[in-house]
Amino acid sequence: MFTHILIFSFEVLVCIVGSNPEHTLSASINMLLPPPFFQHLPQFHQMIKDLTDPSMALCCKNRSAALEAKLKGNECFSKGEYPNALLFYSQALRLAPVDMDDMEVNLAALLYVNRASTLQKMGLLLECLRDCSRALRVSPRYAKAWFRRGKANISLGKFEDAIRDLNISLKAEISSSRKRQIEAELKIALDKFKGMGSSGKKTNQNQSEVPDELDQVKLQCLLTTTKGRGMFCVEDVSEASLVHKEDPYAAIILKKCRETHCHFCFNELSADAISCASCSIPLYCSDQCQIQAGGQKFDRSSKSFSGLEGLADDLKNYMSDVVLTGTSTLDTGLIAEHRHECQGFHWPLILPSEVVLAGRILVKVIEQKRRTSADTNLIGFLDLSHNYLQLPPENKLEMHIYSIILLHCLQHFYRTELPISGIMPSFSLQLVILLSQIQVNSMAVVRMQAPEVKGPVYEPGNALTSRLEQVKVGQAVYVAGSFFNHSCQPNIQAYFLSRTLYVQATEYILAGSELELSYGPQVGQWDCKDRQQLLEDRYSFTCQCTGCSELHVPDLVINAYRCTKLNCLGVILDHTVTRCEKRKLKLLLDAPTVYSSSPHKQVEKLKDANISEVARHVFESDYKLKPQHCLVCDSYRDLQASCAAISQAESCYKRLQDAIASNEVSTNILLDAVRCTDLLRTTFHPYNKRIAEVEDNLAQAFCLVGELQAAIDHCKASIQILEKLYDANHIAIGNELIKLASLEILVGDSAASSSISRITAIFSRYYGSHADDIYPYLRHLKGSRDVDKSPIVSR
Repeated sequence: MFTHILIFSFEVLVCIVGSNPEHTLSASINMLLPPPFFQHLPQFHQMIKDLTDPSMALCCKNRSAALEAKLKGNECFSKGEYPNALLFYSQALRLAPVDMDDMEVNLAALLYVNRASTLQKMGLLLECLRDCSRALRVSPRYAKAWFRRGKANISLGKFEDAIRDLNISLKAEISSSRKRQIEAELKIALDKFKGMGSSGKKTNQNQSEVPDELDQVKLQCLLTTTKGRGMFCVEDVSEASLVHKEDPYAAIILKKCRETHCHFCFNELSADAISCASCSIPLYCSDQCQIQAGGQKFDRSSKSFSGLEGLADDLKNYMSDVVLTGTSTLDTGLIAEHRHECQGFHWPLILPSEVVLAGRILVKVIEQKRRTSADTNLIGFLDLSHNYLQLPPENKLEMHIYSIILLHCLQHFYRTELPISGIMPSFSLQLVILLSQIQVNSMAVVRMQAPEVKGPVYEPGNALTSRLEQVKVGQAVYVAGSFFNHSCQPNIQAYFLSRTLYVQATEYILAGSELELSYGPQVGQWDCKDRQQLLEDRYSFTCQCTGCSELHVPDLVINAYRCTKLNCLGVILDHTVTRCEKRKLKLLLDAPTVYSSSPHKQVEKLKDANISEVARHVFESDYKLKPQHCLVCDSYRDLQASCAAISQAESCYKRLQDAIASNEVSTNILLDAVRCTDLLRTTFHPYNKRIAEVEDNLAQAFCLVGELQAAIDHCKASIQILEKLYDANHIAIGNELIKLASLEILVGDSAASSSISRITAIFSRYYGSHADDIYPYLRHLKGSRDVDKSPIVSR
């Protein structure tokens, strides 16, 4: 529907909004405001109704659908199909109205108990316990929930809690037959508790072994001549030091992760995930996340003891603890980010993530104004940079329209506090800039994609040879975090625990130096021209960092072709790479003092970087970089013919990758891939990243067919190339070493211990004490060093 609005209005308004400078924004917005423009557009009014009218909402609770899903869950449970039963009960919970009863029992409470029973059958006892507690928050006197909770605590060895649970269940139960069942379980719990003695005492479940964090580095935000504001360290910073830690000002989960990750903390959902109590869309991993996001709080403590007269005081206190666990200790004064959206269609389903994020920021500013009477100025409040002036006309127009839609939606929540007629021009102006600020300053919250470990790493089938990747799960605005500037050769690393941003120094940094992150591919991942194009498209700036201003081996070799002379390591570049490297060389010749104290020292630096090995001619004052010519011996290579040969080899590798993905690597496909590798080695430069990727694929393939030593050889070959593209202690090398170590463990190679030590050092450099939390597979690798195991023989 929004597409119709955009197409309808584009031709009329592009000339108004398209190329206007910033100071004409107000006039542009007045042209767009309803009235006069959108007032007669039925599509506009329909969209607002879909987003704000509960009667139109597709996310509202649905009684009949909930009961239908519950029946399907019952059928699966009776057949022993517990995973399917769990899915249906979870679906029913998302749809069930909280205040609806089924056979005189609250439906939500009943579903929680049904799901708890299923989780117990699946051996997920802690999850079972949590669902029992959730049922009791909805219906505190629900005898079956207390009974199920008691049985779970018996299985967990928490007999004192189990006795209390069962005593409350016995008091609340009215059926004689069920009372006898409870008494039987209570006798079991009492006998086991007496047998355990002092060891059966309740333990503090809130204790954790989180390592102490080092103090953060003292930072200073300063204005730079070329990149605006940036973060600088006041004192020297040691490698692997924690530089910065910050929770987001506002955040949102990405659409692709809505069914797999918690909508508040962005961690993976467990089997006992819960949905928003007011609508059926957001999913949360815990009650705390649900409440902090703005979901309904279950607090019926006043009804907890109704009908339970004569219950001992210690049991009453225990009931209160269980019913209010996870809710009473929360700061309920937090500004809930989902509450204003939970009025109907649930905005994140239909609006782009940046627009919903803008709405959450606006709500936070409004709520803070309520408390402090501060000026509600979005632009000044966050003080972030934007790229509105550099945007193409259609993007500007889209931002204008979305700002109007967002304000109309918010007006349905705030009513008189956000009168459209009085503040819309001012807020639309600010929202357009805010959307541009989000585009430039928001950060992707990422998770390391970890493989599922089904057993010890030294067992067959548990070698990790698949590519390790970071997966984007959310988008967030970190106010202080946005002040860190970009470099393609960064000296700090950003990572996330839950939704909290951590920034760690990856090298020793002198006092007064700027701390710089990478916004995208670094040197060694993409060549300079591709990095600069991405940064220009996404952030509207031309990168002038040292990685893009000086000659580097990775930029020269990453996509290079090899010399036609057999023993020459010189690179041959195509036209586009040559143009990019010429610009760098011109900077060095025209203004060498910008990058070094003298041309001589700059040349020495280049020689130290081993550039002379692959591009000796760049040091000659009269030499001009020539595409298709070797930069060491000047030999010519016909790249058009080379590309034709490469395309045939690539089709062969596509078949290999498909075979790896399906876990069905045949001998013929593998042999074809090996032959094609020989062709690529005669065409691409030995340090070309494509060769490294091919070696990596071959390592995976040989591992799948059981040729473990061949897999190790290809893995080592890949690492040797990557060490030319990256620093030897770069995280990319650590990721590849994980694959090598897992293979070395399988064959009983003593070199595995050395590889694991190197992996530990690299990951500690980038993630500090959180390395094992970021990537749990590390724990399994470290543990494997202490296990006596026999090698697996390759066939």
